[in-house]
Amino acid sequence: MTQDTLSTDSPTAARPARGRLFDPKLLIGVLVVGALVVASLFTGVFDVLGSEEGGQMFAITRIPRTVALVLAGAAMAMSGLVMQLLTQNRFVEPTTTGTTEWAGLGLLMVMILFPTASVGQRMIGAVLFAFIGTMVFFAFLRQVKLRSSLIVPIVGIMLGAVVSSISTFLAVQMNLLQNLGVWFAGSFTSVLKGQYEMLWIVVFVVVAVFIVADRFTVAGLGEDIATNVGLNYNRVILLGTGLIAVATGVVTVVVGNLPFLGLIVPNVVSMFRGDDLRSNLPWVCLLGIGLVTACDLLARTIIAPFEIPVSLVLGVIGAAVFILVLLRQRRHG
Repeated sequence: MTQDTLSTDSPTAARPARGRLFDPKLLIGVLVVGALVVASLFTGVFDVLGSEEGGQMFAITRIPRTVALVLAGAAMAMSGLVMQLLTQNRFVEPTTTGTTEWAGLGLLMVMILFPTASVGQRMIGAVLFAFIGTMVFFAFLRQVKLRSSLIVPIVGIMLGAVVSSISTFLAVQMNLLQNLGVWFAGSFTSVLKGQYEMLWIVVFVVVAVFIVADRFTVAGLGEDIATNVGLNYNRVILLGTGLIAVATGVVTVVVGNLPFLGLIVPNVVSMFRGDDLRSNLPWVCLLGIGLVTACDLLARTIIAPFEIPVSLVLGVIGAAVFILVLLRQRRHG
């Protein structure tokens, strides 16, 4: 991706990086998010404190669900941050570039070709298709000169819609439409002990992103600058795409679609701390965990004892933040 294809309102060009890796405010954030996590553990219809089977239900449902909230929130927020750096566009994340739709198509293909596939095999299919889809998106950006940063997510949403239509057609033909709807519901209702453990893979993804954060930051300055300072730009893009694909694929298989999470969190963090990936990563992961946990608590309590998908709450909040970011970009020219 050359500098000609990158918009002037890119994250790395907007303001200089600043901020220490750890500061006292981060501890306050940890305490707030910790309180949300504790609330998640003890929120639900079943009384885990007063029932004889409370301990068993706590281990089977509450702990796995809360761990899934933490891992999925951190993974999708981090994926959005990395993707925004590599594309130099504040409006991209896995759900606005078609990555999630490609992961869903991979999951569907595995179920069609191997009906008895395990969770691990489904994850491999989702990760592989998510990688292919993200590379297709990056390849398009490298070939087309886009004058407006807003065109980039529009193109991604269009590509995602095409892939989603293919998935829907295949699901109808194979009588898997209901399964497809469940996969993309973006709900933690079905997260139980023995079904969420694959999410621990995203911990290694976050660690890998932190290790190569400086390379991603330099790559975010554009291909010409990155090459001039001795960075293998294509290799970094390939690595970033692979990490995004792994995180998105795993979350899609276990949880489903979490819209706008990777869009909201990096933009909010960059408004206050600049655009250095390494120093922002703890904040991005922490805010991602807090946001998805808060939305899940709202989804569980708003019509209790029933529950709405967390993706619905995230979609409403994400759409509002997306509009605010657009208006803010317009005010700043």
